[in-house]
Amino acid sequence: MQDYEKGPETRPWIIRVGSKLRSRIDRISTASSKIPVEPILSEEHFAWTREIAEHWEEIAAEAEAVIKHRDAIPPLRELSPDHRNTGRDGKWRSFFLIGYGYKVPENCARAPKTAALMETVPDLNSAFFSILDPGATIPPHRGVTRGLITCHLGVNIPKDASNCWIEVEGQRAHWKDGEWLIFDDCFVHQVANETEEMRVILLVQVKRPMRFFGKLVHDAWLWAIRKSPFVQDARKNFDKWEEAFATAEANEKV
Repeated sequence: MQDYEKGPETRPWIIRVGSKLRSRIDRISTASSKIPVEPILSEEHFAWTREIAEHWEEIAAEAEAVIKHRDAIPPLRELSPDHRNTGRDGKWRSFFLIGYGYKVPENCARAPKTAALMETVPDLNSAFFSILDPGATIPPHRGVTRGLITCHLGVNIPKDASNCWIEVEGQRAHWKDGEWLIFDDCFVHQVANETEEMRVILLVQVKRPMRFFGKLVHDAWLWAIRKSPFVQDARKNFDKWEEAFATAEANEKV
């Protein structure tokens, strides 16, 4: 389903079937899209981004509190087996509030303002703090479906921002605190933090605005993704990492 040809050997049939279906559904999403099908997109297509950006400092404060327990935040490759190739160095960590429509109640309680703001986002699929350690790289890869749009809000960007970048279909861009960077992650993209500081963003993933038929097909596809091991394995792993985070919080109070 994602572009992981070397994914877990226990489910190659899922990857094969998902890859075949994805190309067909992506064509429908492209034909049905109400917005341009381009690597990097403008905020003007997503009116809700203005309201969220106005609260970026509050979001950043909640992210900072969470990152005090950085070692108890899972590397994405350990949370989701299907991401083992994108987070090879273990330096990409993800603090999920919502993943494919599933809330993580404990994490939402730890970042209540951010979680409340996410309730206002139309067609929300996922929301999490994405943490990239100094020296981290994410190799070229593609997302699950053209029917989702990825939105990054900068909340703690290294001072040397020119050396912290994302490249989408050959177009290089940089994050800024309090500003959005929006792209179609179905295009090949890669990331690098070539600085000595941590990069933190709020990653918000929403459904692509589409006409009726495309929306109908894509909603069915998303339902299948939500029920697949791609999502369900990650949900099972939340319990282990929740225990680690709760232990870190308890130790802080001692």
